[in-house]
Amino acid sequence: MENEIRNRNEGRNRSDNSNRSDSSNRSDDSGMAMYWYWICNLPKITNSKIKRLLDCFGSPDEVFREDLKDLGKMGILKEEDIRRIEDSRRGWDLAQEYGEFCKLGMEFVHIGDDRYPERLRSLADRPYCLYVKGRLPEDIKPAVSIVGARACSEYGRRMAEEYGRELAASGVQIISGLARGIDGASHKGALLAGGSTFAVLGCGTDICYPEEHKRLYEDIPERGGIISEYPPGTMPLPYLFPARNRIISGLADIVLVIEAREKSGSLITADQALEQGHDVFALPGRVTDKLSCGCNRLIKQGAGIATSPADILAEFSLECKKNNENYIKTTNSLAKEENLVYSCLGLQPKNLDEILTEVKADIQQVLHVLLNLELKGYIEEISKNYYIIKR
Repeated sequence: MENEIRNRNEGRNRSDNSNRSDSSNRSDDSGMAMYWYWICNLPKITNSKIKRLLDCFGSPDEVFREDLKDLGKMGILKEEDIRRIEDSRRGWDLAQEYGEFCKLGMEFVHIGDDRYPERLRSLADRPYCLYVKGRLPEDIKPAVSIVGARACSEYGRRMAEEYGRELAASGVQIISGLARGIDGASHKGALLAGGSTFAVLGCGTDICYPEEHKRLYEDIPERGGIISEYPPGTMPLPYLFPARNRIISGLADIVLVIEAREKSGSLITADQALEQGHDVFALPGRVTDKLSCGCNRLIKQGAGIATSPADILAEFSLECKKNNENYIKTTNSLAKEENLVYSCLGLQPKNLDEILTEVKADIQQVLHVLLNLELKGYIEEISKNYYIIKR
């Protein structure tokens, strides 16, 4: 048995292709899918261990059938891992288990399936399977991952929504993680534009996390997909989220970071993008703002500077599709005093004292104008006496 395994390995090494053992049968054949579903659901058998098994036996159906006892002697797997696999083989009904999954209304896409994203195939640590609600990103269309702080500023949230909206309106697929803050805003922007967006989760695709994004979770499959490498029922445990970042970056051509602290998970995603050979862009911010420290550091290290969605679209030789009548209010109908107040506001929150200093008017008059602008939908009071324009 040991010599047989060695011969198999040597034969694979001579013919080389690191992808051969896991992509030699690219089809959506349900017979092979059952075996992929089994091997991807083995308890405590990580991707690296699955790779060792496939290097030895070539395909998951062979792993299911073959004698594994010599793998421990050869140092390929620990004895406890071999026992787990053997126990699973004895207790696992292939057709029944896969049939129960299919009843959930999700897609199971393994690396031997033609539907598996080409962008992920070349990754050294690619997932062997994906669970999908909706669909996967299209290989032939450009894709941008938008990531950033969960506890973002109102400015960051609006920028994420604007970039998601403008990029999606121009045909770019938006990838993110459905997290609070920047992630959720970028998904929302893409949906508002009627574009495609995809959420990569750190839990099972049957679990909405965080719960306040229930509406996004329900809407995204209509325009794109909810994606995870973790099987249904997997709870959103903290240690699962860093691993999903490689998929967020891997599914995209460009990663855009909008607000990130000095030590941020978004910077890990940016680092992974660079390792994967993708471009990284960052939204610049004030040097005194902690939420901009990470972005400014990325720019200092050579990341592209995103001053508008057009900067990203230029990388794909695309132009911004302007639908400003839907998103940006015209000021032609504003009275002179309303225009004066409106013109001093922006996407960065400004407090009442700053507004009074700029417009040099009576406080009661300014408050009256601010109220009128808010009622007309031009501005928003995001906290007590702090105002921003609405776009």
